[in-house]
Amino acid sequence: MTTLKLSDGTAIDDACEFLSKNDKGLKILHSQFGSPELRPNTSYYQALVRAIIFQQLNGKAAQTILDRFLGLFSGESFPNPETLADADIAILRQAGLSLRKAEYVIGIAEAFSESGFFDGDIRQLTDESVSERLTSIRGVGQWTADMFLIFTLLRPDVLPLNDLGIKKGMQIFFKLSEMPDADEMIQLSSHWKPFRSAACWYMWKIVDEGWTWPETHD
Repeated sequence: MTTLKLSDGTAIDDACEFLSKNDKGLKILHSQFGSPELRPNTSYYQALVRAIIFQQLNGKAAQTILDRFLGLFSGESFPNPETLADADIAILRQAGLSLRKAEYVIGIAEAFSESGFFDGDIRQLTDESVSERLTSIRGVGQWTADMFLIFTLLRPDVLPLNDLGIKKGMQIFFKLSEMPDADEMIQLSSHWKPFRSAACWYMWKIVDEGWTWPETHD
């Protein structure tokens, strides 16, 4: 069985062991939910299109729209950048995409149909450089770039400051009266470094599973 590793070469299980030693709460979550389900994705274009479609939607609704979107391109499991770049926005909207999302996925397709969008090996770029490159595409903001860094490139230490799920998860995890702002998120997660990406997976899990602290927890 192949050991899943983050982009820095650290096994995900080792990252979880580090987090468990540094945070008793994460140790509880790891024992309950196991290690984060992260898989590398080498199709950068597809990952970004999916991220735009899933943005601000729950998983089930987003998957329905994605299935409809893919159904527009008969014979293709996923439209290549050139095909999508030439697509009619009105047709894309029939799949349930908003006007802006339809424009954004076309923008991504146009960027990737141009040679050299990611010159060289993207794995050699810093998180900041990847984000800068991605956010140059219309419709790709920092949230989308953060999701790309975590779920596509498996970068180990990403903290999406604009993610509502992580804010809610941290509110529950740290027993806060309200959701933390960006400065509080950075401060509260400082002991999770350099594996904040894995810790964020648990914050999402808290919200998705309706998790709360055990009554016996001190």
